[in-house]
Amino acid sequence: MTASFHVLAAGYADGRVASTVTLLTEGDVVAVVDPGMVADRRLILDPLTTLGVDPGQVTDVIFSHHHPDHTLNAALFPRARFHDHMAIYQDDVWEDRDADGYALSPSITLLKTPGHTAEDISTLVTTDQGLVVLTHLWWGADGPADDPFADDRERLRATRERVLALGPAVIVPGHGEPFVPGPSTPL
Repeated sequence: MTASFHVLAAGYADGRVASTVTLLTEGDVVAVVDPGMVADRRLILDPLTTLGVDPGQVTDVIFSHHHPDHTLNAALFPRARFHDHMAIYQDDVWEDRDADGYALSPSITLLKTPGHTAEDISTLVTTDQGLVVLTHLWWGADGPADDPFADDRERLRATRERVLALGPAVIVPGHGEPFVPGPSTPL
């Protein structure tokens, strides 16, 4: 069994900022990753409609980290459980759990990946294309090599190496189009 993924909105970080927002589905799991800042909420909602998903059907929302550009539109999904590096939140229930290795489904797993922030997590998705990693270790295909928010450059490099060692077919970065990692992928 494998999951499917669809980029709802490709992010950017130039004069303006928007997160890359992604939909993951497998069985009963309908997850949105990083529903943060976008120019208009329709950039998230319209692709969902096209894919036949109502916001009320979203079961899970995953935050790669807690910067507003990755969390701002979480309230679009009223029935979802919300996942971060340390817990699951739904309504007024806060369930502590370590994200590292937590499986939302057989093909969707969370992985602690400190780098951009100390609390970053990445989402690992087994798809028909191979392993897809949704992560803020890279803002886009070109890096940046030196993330201006990373407080520990060596930790960022080591975590990037760890993720690349998993052999991802595709990386979905925090602020850009999905890319195929290769020798020029910044460490």
